[in-house]
Amino acid sequence: MSGTPSKRRKKNDGQPARGLDFFFGKQAQAKQQPKDDPKLEADTKNEDLDHDVLSDEALARKLQAEWDEQDRASQAPASSPPGPVATTEAAPALPEHIKQESNIKEETPTPVLAPTPVAVNPFAGLGKKNTLSLQSATADDDTTTYDIPFDQSPLAFDPQKYIPDLKKQWVADGGNATYALLTHCFVMVNSTASRIKIVDTLVNTLRVIIEGDPQSLLPAVWLATNSISPPYIDMELGLGGSAISKALKKVCGLDNAGLKKLSDKYGDAGDVAFEAKKRQSLTLRKPKPLTIKAVFDSLVKISMAKGHGSVETKQRLVERLVQDSRGAEESRYVVRTLVQHLRIGAVKTTMLIALSRAFLLSKPPGAEFATRDRHELAKLSKQQLVEVWAPAEEIVKACFARRPNYNDLVPTLLEIGVTEELLLRCGLAMHIPLRPMLGGITRDLGEMLTKLTGREFTCEYKYDGQRAQVHCDASGKVTIFSRHLEVMTDKYPDLVALVPKIRGEGVQSFILEGEVVAVDRDTGDLLPFQVLSNRARKDVDISTVKVDVCLFSFDLMYLNGEGLMDRPFRERRSLLRSLFVELPHHFTWVKSIDATSADIEVISDFYKQALSDKCEGFMAKVLDNLPNPDLLDAMNEDGTPKPPPTPSKRKRSTKPKPGDPPSSPPPESEPGVKKGGRRKALLATYEPDKRLDSWLKVKKDYDSSASDTIDLIPVAAWHGTGRKCNWWSPILLACRNPETGGLEAVTKCMAGFSDAFYKANRAKYDPDAGKNNTLSGQPPYVEYSGGHPAVWFNPQEVWECAFADVTLSPTYTAAIGLVSESRGLSLRFPRFLKVREDKSIDEASTSDFLAELYRKQEARGAKEKKEADIDEEEM
Repeated sequence: MSGTPSKRRKKNDGQPARGLDFFFGKQAQAKQQPKDDPKLEADTKNEDLDHDVLSDEALARKLQAEWDEQDRASQAPASSPPGPVATTEAAPALPEHIKQESNIKEETPTPVLAPTPVAVNPFAGLGKKNTLSLQSATADDDTTTYDIPFDQSPLAFDPQKYIPDLKKQWVADGGNATYALLTHCFVMVNSTASRIKIVDTLVNTLRVIIEGDPQSLLPAVWLATNSISPPYIDMELGLGGSAISKALKKVCGLDNAGLKKLSDKYGDAGDVAFEAKKRQSLTLRKPKPLTIKAVFDSLVKISMAKGHGSVETKQRLVERLVQDSRGAEESRYVVRTLVQHLRIGAVKTTMLIALSRAFLLSKPPGAEFATRDRHELAKLSKQQLVEVWAPAEEIVKACFARRPNYNDLVPTLLEIGVTEELLLRCGLAMHIPLRPMLGGITRDLGEMLTKLTGREFTCEYKYDGQRAQVHCDASGKVTIFSRHLEVMTDKYPDLVALVPKIRGEGVQSFILEGEVVAVDRDTGDLLPFQVLSNRARKDVDISTVKVDVCLFSFDLMYLNGEGLMDRPFRERRSLLRSLFVELPHHFTWVKSIDATSADIEVISDFYKQALSDKCEGFMAKVLDNLPNPDLLDAMNEDGTPKPPPTPSKRKRSTKPKPGDPPSSPPPESEPGVKKGGRRKALLATYEPDKRLDSWLKVKKDYDSSASDTIDLIPVAAWHGTGRKCNWWSPILLACRNPETGGLEAVTKCMAGFSDAFYKANRAKYDPDAGKNNTLSGQPPYVEYSGGHPAVWFNPQEVWECAFADVTLSPTYTAAIGLVSESRGLSLRFPRFLKVREDKSIDEASTSDFLAELYRKQEARGAKEKKEADIDEEEM
């Protein structure tokens, strides 16, 4: 402690101590000088900023420089001849960026004679290594990084033009790419709504990292996709809003009132950090440039902090990240990353497209795989360029659908690039969930029959349960995944115990898919999803299970080391039912019937039976890759018997696509065919992460004869009145915009709620409860300008709602531009039905879906009007 400034000051050997009068004496002297004093005029020339804000800072810097000079003089060699020592009244030249920040004009030093011996500076250590001194909170502007035009076309962008300068800058950080590179990318992506520009910006950023610092590519991809691990690996940051608030207050010098004021004004945590950092001028610790790897490693450390002392550990890591953020923009995106709401639109599909294109154009140093010459690609037409990009994009998407983990995909891309081998090395694997295949939506039975005309298909009960993907290897290890790829093994120990009993002879390893449904074990009656949701989620003891379940299996994707996804559904289903053992009320097959579009009455009866058995409806799945020619000849496209052919009918004559089976019929559409052409061929293969008409959902919710329903996200609410004064009512609901990733307000809902629901909802979204379920203001990702809600929700739920009509609205902007250029869409008489606990907000209805509802509503209205007009004429 003897080396601290206070101790050195006490041991000043009789030298007079400098007090506050000494520090600010020159300011007082300047104020007493006449206004026409030439020295005062020179001192104050070019002072553009507020003098009260900067004068103390400028004086502190001058004093620091003077003390440093005195300290150097006092440490001169003893052999130096005695005599007067030259010193200066003005500080030595300041760095250019400091002069710009403080608007200080550099003065010409005025030499004066100082007495001998020179007084020892009591603060001589300040500004030296391992000591504290005033530092700029924003550090140097990274002009090298922020001048890179990432939004250029990838065919015009040359990473090697910028990498040499970047590497010189990265040397101080061990050669690792700085986080400023990602920040610059995020800023550019966030400043445009153009999907093409977003992809181009990501492609160019990834190319710079691939060629300049390939070791930082994987962390960069995780950070850009706003995650640190795949869903099936439990790595959650576990940070609440209080951790961010404490960090901002400590690092940026805010008090509670100042932070609340910023939060009320800006809402978004990243924007609050931006404003707080922007207003901070000085710090005791100069920010150390963040690197991409360091930020990612800090996030991993936060997620791994468990047990006693973990809260303090996480808090220190958060504070260090905020403190080391250079400038306001880095602070914005560091904080957004910490709250896991990056909002740059780099969703999964966008990132996979960007990766595929980046590796077609760039490769890391020393890699041997081939790339495409950008100058040659620049000569191609737009359609030819699509034909170059598309195969690579499909390979990368297919790999990620089968093995959704960037930890596997990115290192393999760095090694071999985008090749067919990628599908083998990043293909289906045991205990790694594949993304499930999804079904298309139909409005009614008629539409389903129309789409499947000429095809043989099966109709399967759509149970009101939880979709499950069951993996079992040769050693008997079992893993169960949800449709969101989360591990559910601990939730269903009874299903794990069931697996050895259902494996037939010769079955060693498998991946099957089914629906877990709550059942009455004695009668086999199906119970609603709400009963199933009452089961505990983690560490369930099989002896304490009170809600019995049955697994209704419907598909088999992997068997004894061999993938089955390329086989037709009829074959996969046959293997499932012949090689596994049925256990009534425990493990069985989904109830189904095989049919064609001619079996209208049979299908209608099956649909009614499904609803009677408390199912949501049924799934129609194509059984074979090829249409039945006899059915095509006998039926119209609307499922009705075909009349005798007329001369106006033309035979189909289109060329098959490359890769189609040799015996397959001509595809029903080709790329570039205008609307009104034939539909794409329906294949019976299992297509992970795709929503195709090979599978069609026919649900009561979608039935046009019943009320229309839509899945919306509650985003805000107002205080109720009268009897509801203590509750939230009405509640603002929004749909997703799949292009921007934002939410668009659709309607206010105040019907369908019970008193118990109102109370629970008010308790859940209580701004004073500290649950992080509410926001301090309107988040920028929610589009709504129709008023000022009393509270904004942190979006986290999906609500199923019924409504009477979809209407054009001058207030709501949802789906604007899809059906009207000037007006959005809203809902008349919305009514809450239930919380969709089986859906995340990423699966809520989109603005495209809302627009499609409006078009079909208009079409039905036109048809009904026409029929009414015909009836009037007949009368």
